[in-house]
Amino acid sequence: MIKVADRIADVKEYYFSKKLDEIRGMIASGKDVINLGIGSPDLPPAPEVAEALIASASNTSNHAYQSYRSIPELREAIASFYDAHYGVRLDPVSEILPLLGSKEGVMYISMAFLNAGDTVLIPNPGYPAYKTAAEMMGAKVVYYDLKEENNWVPKFSSIDREAVKAAKLMWVNYPNMPTGKKANKAILSGLVDFANDNDILVVNDNPYSFILNDNPLSLLSVEGSKENCLELNSMSKAFNMAGWRVGMVSGRSEYIDAILRVKSNVDSGMFRPVQDAAVKALSLPKEWFASINEEYAKRRSLAEKLLDVLGCAHDEEQSGMFLWAKIPRGRQSEEFIEEILQEKHVFITPGTIFGSNGEGYIRISLCSTQEVLKTVLQRLESIKA
Repeated sequence: MIKVADRIADVKEYYFSKKLDEIRGMIASGKDVINLGIGSPDLPPAPEVAEALIASASNTSNHAYQSYRSIPELREAIASFYDAHYGVRLDPVSEILPLLGSKEGVMYISMAFLNAGDTVLIPNPGYPAYKTAAEMMGAKVVYYDLKEENNWVPKFSSIDREAVKAAKLMWVNYPNMPTGKKANKAILSGLVDFANDNDILVVNDNPYSFILNDNPLSLLSVEGSKENCLELNSMSKAFNMAGWRVGMVSGRSEYIDAILRVKSNVDSGMFRPVQDAAVKALSLPKEWFASINEEYAKRRSLAEKLLDVLGCAHDEEQSGMFLWAKIPRGRQSEEFIEEILQEKHVFITPGTIFGSNGEGYIRISLCSTQEVLKTVLQRLESIKA
């Protein structure tokens, strides 16, 4: 057997990939497992978005290869969206690059900017893909702490000074996943100052800003942000288009060009009907987000009851499609969720998959119907009884 490349020698299979296999096995053996772990929206896209996809797919000329930069209409729609919702002006020609989902962007940004041995600052807890992408580039991962006592915001003075001097790239994620911490101007301004003061490329991963959040913000709204900052965004969450794989990266034109040089050698552009549908989605009125959030608010209320039954504490100011909660003192996250999975056939994500600072926490997804959440509540209440 041929030996695998060194770059993936220490890369493990994604946690959810393995756990979903285990859950499928439990279901196949007759167990009715309810999965509250994955953030895959179960709600449909707006009807007019699906209609735009069908109409475009019916055009026989729309099935060819597409531009690596995407159609101009999509970049213009993204620019208009950023202007209308974030107050950010972007040049659709040079400062926006549509992606096949923002996860693709995590890898392409890493490929475009990291050499072997470069230092990358990664949040703990944080999205596991940041670490995986850095390690596949041969970069050195240095974690910076996000802790409840610091309100899940980086404390720059506590980051090792030598690591800061060596760092080339820093991943941030506000509104934050998994903690639900919302962005505000002070947080974003601090990140921009840190980027510019230390010549670090700071990338904000921003897919959750419209979910249970009345004040969507972009890192690019801060003066001076385009000097050393990029922002990833995605249509997966707020538009219920997770499987469509539509994302974007925005920022300084030179940085966008560098990412394009990677992307154009890896994929062959986004399917034209998906692009046309994305253009329609980006023009949806604010009432669309309000209707989605009305449903998520009801689900959140039920999820809070689940946490109460489990004896878990949570911050009521969280945003996003998850609830992050502290489990009872003395318990371990993975042991806690495994007990629930085996005894009640309910899967909840342990905080430890997001880093060591996730120990003592769990994350519940709001991507299940109210009826499903009520069923989970009934199952869990027997624990209390």
